[in-house]
Amino acid sequence: MPENLKDILSHLSTEVDQEILLLYLRGKLSEKEKHELEKQLLQNDFDNDALEGLQEIKDKQQIQYMVEMLNRDLKKKTEKKRKLREKMKLKDQPWLYISILILLLLIILAYMVIRRMLKE
Repeated sequence: MPENLKDILSHLSTEVDQEILLLYLRGKLSEKEKHELEKQLLQNDFDNDALEGLQEIKDKQQIQYMVEMLNRDLKKKTEKKRKLREKMKLKDQPWLYISILILLLLIILAYMVIRRMLKE
């Protein structure tokens, strides 16, 4: 799974960079850049709601830490699910295929022998 799919803030918008968004939340962008970013985020309801939720966080310095924690937790969960899927997947077992083939051949051979015996 690509790493950018696991990043929480990377899904907000394809035009908005995570670093720019964090700078916006810390108040380190110029007025023109702020206005441009807000205009981009207002075009999508989800992006707008995400921005409003992030603005509710009082300690803006903790946002980067929270994002890293969320990304780490998300990666752990997706990795755990991926490992479970891999574990449940049937692995290629050539001996299984060979034994099934031999069993089918024996059944066919037994059928043919029994049929000939019944004809006689």
